[in-house]
Amino acid sequence: MVRLPRLDLSSFRTGHFLTLYKNTAVRLSAVYLLLFAACAAVLVFYITSISETELRNRMAESIAVEVADLGEVYEQGGVASLLKVLERRANQPGANLYVIAGPNGEILAGNVSGIQPGVLDEEGWTEQPFAYNRYAETGRNNRHAAIAHVFMLENGLRILVGRDIGEPENARLLVRQALMLALGIMGLGALIIWFFIGRNALKRLDRTSKAAQKIMDGDLSERLPVTGAGDEFDRLSTSLNAMLARMERLNEGLRQVSDNIAHDLKTPLTRLRNKAENALAGTGDEPHYRAALEDVIAESDQLIRTFNALLMISRVEAGSAAAEMAEVDLTAVATEVAELYEPVAEEANLSLRLEVEPGVTIRGNRELVGQAISNLLDNAVKYGDNPENPEITISVGRTGDQVRLTIADHGDGVPEDKYEDVVKRFYRLDESRSKPGTGLGLALVAAIMELHGGRMTLAPTEPVREDKRGLTVEMLFPPKPVERGT
Repeated sequence: MVRLPRLDLSSFRTGHFLTLYKNTAVRLSAVYLLLFAACAAVLVFYITSISETELRNRMAESIAVEVADLGEVYEQGGVASLLKVLERRANQPGANLYVIAGPNGEILAGNVSGIQPGVLDEEGWTEQPFAYNRYAETGRNNRHAAIAHVFMLENGLRILVGRDIGEPENARLLVRQALMLALGIMGLGALIIWFFIGRNALKRLDRTSKAAQKIMDGDLSERLPVTGAGDEFDRLSTSLNAMLARMERLNEGLRQVSDNIAHDLKTPLTRLRNKAENALAGTGDEPHYRAALEDVIAESDQLIRTFNALLMISRVEAGSAAAEMAEVDLTAVATEVAELYEPVAEEANLSLRLEVEPGVTIRGNRELVGQAISNLLDNAVKYGDNPENPEITISVGRTGDQVRLTIADHGDGVPEDKYEDVVKRFYRLDESRSKPGTGLGLALVAAIMELHGGRMTLAPTEPVREDKRGLTVEMLFPPKPVERGT
């Protein structure tokens, strides 16, 4: 025999139920259960009442038919034939009620030993069920209820033809008891299911609360639990986890920015102070002071450019430019930026080559897209020095349903294990800081692509060489959304 696991009733404490009832899902389940119970109870009483009424109507029709038959017997054979038929029908198993009484209401014949007073006084249907007694029964069990039709003969005799209503009453009680029992079993099962489902929901909420407490304590790497069921809890946890991941990235970026600002801006500020101090300690002639001021202005401009780049990255990551999205001709933007950088590239002994498809459009912010292309071209001009292949290629086209913009150079390139680092703020491969720059160019491009729902990828330029690997930066834009009504 299979033994069922024993239910530990010790866990069913009042406090546990109170805690469980604070759960919204449990309260809703309780309300639905009560509404279901009320509807079921109304349905039970309605069905039993309808069943009882239908049985009584059928009894009344049966009695009416029998009264009509007895009337025909009386018309054809008189009183003697009527009494003979009544006596024969009264002795049949499961017979109706038959009473023959005198003018004073005394029972002369029939299958009833006693009847409620006043029933035989009026001819026609009895308005209410009446009580009667049967032969060979005593005590409380010899008390029954019936409905009947009374008619009087010309000689004063009174004839009652009726039907016991105990059968429909018993059927009504039986149906009601069966339905109430079924309702009770369903209610008990619903309570048990409600308890275990609510308990499971409470455990999931407890795990979520613990994870949230860890997050509030400063552990942004913590994530809300996801069971994989795909229900509302999982969808909510997935959305919140995505938000937490973005918060973690932003917090990490903020920490890195703070560290990098302290490290990278300390040097130019120190140079700025030293130049001012040297100017004060110098000979004091005008050319000396002018040269010192020009150096200070140059250092200040570099600091301003750095802070402007930081402000733009913060603005892009905050999504403040999302409302300025419009249809942008990417081909035209790339061509304009290439024309601006062509003289700069010539000064660096480099050439720009355009490979663009006409009329390639995206949905985005024209200024930000132009800034991203400018940053990539600026990096390509700075680090794309290669006498054997001094060419920088700018290409615009489509890859499937996505739009692609690629800028490739043949310079020293970036080691593949540094691809993730170079998109961080202030990170520079040139640790000596011998070349101009802030280390924010690729970080800004990555932020702009994230704002546009696209991505930026880095790869060596084909063909790959050991000494000059080059760098190919690809900007992939998502397909334009379909406008409503088009």
